[in-house]
Amino acid sequence: MSAFLALVFGVVVAAILAIAVLVVIAKSFLVIGPAQVGLVTRRVSSRHNTTDDPITFAGEAGYQSELLMSGVRFKLWPTYSVAKYPWVQVPAGEIGVVISQIGAPLATGAKSAAYRPEFGNFTNLRAFLENGGQKGVQRPVLPPGTLIPVHPVAFLVITASKAYGLPVDKQQLVRAPLSAESFGLLPKQLRVTVIAPEGDHDLVGIVTTLDGAPLPPADIAGRIGGFADIEALEKEPAVGDSELIERLLGAKNGLHNNYQDFQAFLDSGGRIGLQHDPLLYGAYLLNPFLVRVEPARMLVVNQGEVAVIKSYVGLPTLDTSGPEFKFGSIVQPGHRGIWREALRTGKYPLNPRIYAAEKVPTFILTLNWAEASSVAHNLDAQLSPIEGKSREASSSRSTCRSRSTCPTPRRRRSSPWWDRCRTW
Repeated sequence: MSAFLALVFGVVVAAILAIAVLVVIAKSFLVIGPAQVGLVTRRVSSRHNTTDDPITFAGEAGYQSELLMSGVRFKLWPTYSVAKYPWVQVPAGEIGVVISQIGAPLATGAKSAAYRPEFGNFTNLRAFLENGGQKGVQRPVLPPGTLIPVHPVAFLVITASKAYGLPVDKQQLVRAPLSAESFGLLPKQLRVTVIAPEGDHDLVGIVTTLDGAPLPPADIAGRIGGFADIEALEKEPAVGDSELIERLLGAKNGLHNNYQDFQAFLDSGGRIGLQHDPLLYGAYLLNPFLVRVEPARMLVVNQGEVAVIKSYVGLPTLDTSGPEFKFGSIVQPGHRGIWREALRTGKYPLNPRIYAAEKVPTFILTLNWAEASSVAHNLDAQLSPIEGKSREASSSRSTCRSRSTCPTPRRRRSSPWWDRCRTW
């Protein structure tokens, strides 16, 4: 009887062991889909993580650096557990902002992490860490159409329609599903920035950057290299005001691909704050954590008028008006003050935050000191007949008409337009 019981006990133990082995084998084999990655977590290890990164590279317990790619994979359970995550996909018309949860801390005062070409598109963790990758917002964005396997713990990726990754702070998932709003952004900020006409109005994009060294004292807007190129151009004898204006209008956006390469922007000397050079028509991939764009109307000067420019930025004010002019400082283009050269017919991508334009008619202008105002303009809408009293205290009203013209300069080195205005 005892032999029979021993046999039964042995069979039961063998069956339990066989079932346990089958369960372990069944749970150790996993199928990773063609657009998925497997995040491996090691539960049992004789070593523990001694770094301040949540990912391990030498078999310590915790999240493992190597992802399981598509196919049938084996990871011994319960030593390892595997969670499946989708590849990062950036739809058309959207951008992907990358936030790193691994790497060195940011420098004091920095709002984003420095980028190196070795980082690629953030799919190689070792290359990222070995080349000095930093925690926080990464400066480049993933363009529309991107489809890549990104480590879900190392990097969080935010798009307008979806957020990818696993935050280290699990409370963030408890509060609400991961989304653009979780990072203080609106979905529209994660779309491609488009500068295009608005009806009949031409627009430019006024740029404000949110990272970089502070502006020099007394400057309200940043221009790469300052105005040293204007100062050097002034010293050339054959250069006139028109050439200086063309240099100021010629934006330096090519140095950083229209603020899309923010690392190049900083490497070229870009500063935080309002920028001198606006964006023209086009579609741009801009990091919303680093660049903000505000549409503004382009300066349009029509036939029969000129635009007098008041500059709030540039080289120090150097008055060129002479002692006869008593109404302020007239300066060469590129200096702070009223430019001595007016802008003629055309469209000009000037930043209205730092350049104020006052349009002045150049055709014959008639002003009526009468009850009726001119139909071509409303400049004399507040004018009325002149009232007078004689010695006998009798009142009289007189109407008056003034006609003036300010011809447009025909030569580049002609005198300022106001010197040639005449009235009769």
